Amino acid sequence: MEDIKEKVNKTNPKQEEGKVASKIEEQTAKIPSDVFLWASLGSMLISLILKISGSSKTALFVGQWAPSFLLFGIYNKLVKQLGHD
Repeated sequence: MEDIKEKVNKTNPKQEEGKVASKIEEQTAKIPSDVFLWASLGSMLISLILKISGSSKTALFVGQWAPSFLLFGIYNKLVKQLGHD
């Protein structure tokens, strides 16, 4: 069984980022990491308010945004620390 790294090297031998990924990383590197943390906390707070007000389905929908915001924050931090191509 081939190693995943070998498969990637065959698929993208020069190990270059795509044009779209490069443009996204260029823009996301400009956003402070705090934005994603506050967005995550904000979605949790809004979810709590919606739950208390009786909109349970909407509260669940909004509450599920928090992990996505945190993942965007991790991606942002990695782009800033490791750079982009």
